[in-house]
Amino acid sequence: MKYQYAPVGVCSTLFHVEVNDEGLVEKLSVENGCNGNSNGIGRLLVGMHIDEIISKLDGVKCGRKKTSCPDQMAKMFAGIREDRAKKQSD
Repeated sequence: MKYQYAPVGVCSTLFHVEVNDEGLVEKLSVENGCNGNSNGIGRLLVGMHIDEIISKLDGVKCGRKKTSCPDQMAKMFAGIREDRAKKQSD
């Protein structure tokens, strides 16, 4: 399933992600922000389960900011996990 997420408090403006039925990331792209870092993170996350991603990226900070692109990705994946759980219970 394809999702989009608008991160808050970071330079990136939009995340695009595809997650398969098993909860594995198939594709992730980032608009704006630190191009090299965002593309690198996107490549690293392909094939990872969203639960593992959340546990690794949650709470990462960028300089003096209270959040970061990786932290915002963790928030995105937490929302996806919640959405998937809700759909499975319906």
